[in-house]
Amino acid sequence: MPRKKANPAGRKTAAEKAPSEKGSSQKSSLPKPPVILVREAQRDDIPQLESFVEKFVQANRLLPRTTDELYDLIPFGFVAVSGDQLVGFAALEIYSAKLAEIRSLAVHEDFQGQGIGRALVQKCVDLAQRRNILEVMAITSADGFFKACGFDFTLPGEKKAVFMQTREEY
Repeated sequence: MPRKKANPAGRKTAAEKAPSEKGSSQKSSLPKPPVILVREAQRDDIPQLESFVEKFVQANRLLPRTTDELYDLIPFGFVAVSGDQLVGFAALEIYSAKLAEIRSLAVHEDFQGQGIGRALVQKCVDLAQRRNILEVMAITSADGFFKACGFDFTLPGEKKAVFMQTREEY
């Protein structure tokens, strides 16, 4: 069996380095992903929130919200921020001890697919659980997303929500 020659300088060869050590002297060319913080919404968020929501309203992805409606959602809302930029929002509207709805869920298009929407939904569900709300619903065109978050079309006992639109415009 051949013996390995000792490295006279005492340095590890490239083959001996751990994967994390290899190339450690070179800077990574991949940009670091932005740090996203999901936190409770605050009244100071309203100016950014108004313009953020309006973009989704213009794209027919959210229903319009007045400033007063946004203020009403703040105590039960959550934002995702990257630095000073608001990149996501969702709120829990509590109707009764039995029912609440996830409202105005939106994530900036540049930040989608990073788990931000799921984190916002989970914050709303956690709030509902702390408040002892029996059921949480979401009215959405992204049913696959909500199913992936644990929602389903029926509740135990085959309960379903049904709707009737009473006018054409919001």
